[in-house]
Amino acid sequence: MFQNPEIEPADLPGTDNVQWQALDPAFKRLRQLQNSIGILAIVVPLVIVTVVANLPLLAVAILFGCWVAFAALLLTWPGISLPKRGYVLRDKDILFRKGVVWRSVTAIPFNRIQHVETSSTPFDRKFDLATLQLFTAGGSGGDLKIDGLGATIAEQLRVFILEKAGASIEIS
Repeated sequence: MFQNPEIEPADLPGTDNVQWQALDPAFKRLRQLQNSIGILAIVVPLVIVTVVANLPLLAVAILFGCWVAFAALLLTWPGISLPKRGYVLRDKDILFRKGVVWRSVTAIPFNRIQHVETSSTPFDRKFDLATLQLFTAGGSGGDLKIDGLGATIAEQLRVFILEKAGASIEIS
């Protein structure tokens, strides 16, 4: 006979006691470099506009004061946000957490994974980093992208996850 017993909330597995794996420390430097490039890309036109528009000194001081505060936030944000990211490999799934203000934990069961790939941008390769992307059955809503992994770890994770998912692996 079919049975469907209740499970008490206290008996549910949690993510509080898992050992979260941090992203590669070079990822923080990469994000700070990317943010610095963005800051420079905006500050140069900002200087040109203030010179051409011949703004009053008080307006220029307020404008640049706001810009300096925003730039400081951009440069410190990777140090705040990246420690909140991490992943955990478990027997039947992988967990990924992220978020400072809006936090989320995503669990992807290995039996739902259809494809796994690693990729890296030129900046990623300069810092020996890669992105691991998991594609699941059921569309893009269940996909997972973990950037900021060391290139070697990303490849090891790709092979491990494919083995767990029961896929055939071709190693080039």
